[in-house]
Amino acid sequence: MSEYPGCARTQKMQQTPDPRRPDRERRFKPPPPTSAPTEDLTTDYMNILGMVFSMCGLMMRLKWCAWTAVFCSSISFANSKVSDDTKQIVSSFMLSISAVVMSYMQNPAPMSPPWASLTT
Repeated sequence: MSEYPGCARTQKMQQTPDPRRPDRERRFKPPPPTSAPTEDLTTDYMNILGMVFSMCGLMMRLKWCAWTAVFCSSISFANSKVSDDTKQIVSSFMLSISAVVMSYMQNPAPMSPPWASLTT
């Protein structure tokens, strides 16, 4: 069935008021070119956290710290930009890998979660 201009449905649609409010319209203005975009510091924070957890994993022989360091270093690597210092990111990643390897060489037993000692 085709719709004709005199159809009840068409008349009902024409009777509803327009929901747009012309007094509330604002034209889009792009931000001025002088305002610099905010810099994302996730890479730097994760890089520092990775190094801190790597050192804790190496010095205190905590496997969960070493694995957290690997996790933080991989996030830092994934969020890095081309302009970031790749030597620092790669050294942080290698430090976290060495923390995992050294912690398992010193104690090859499976890792127990940090909260396991609280339940006994």
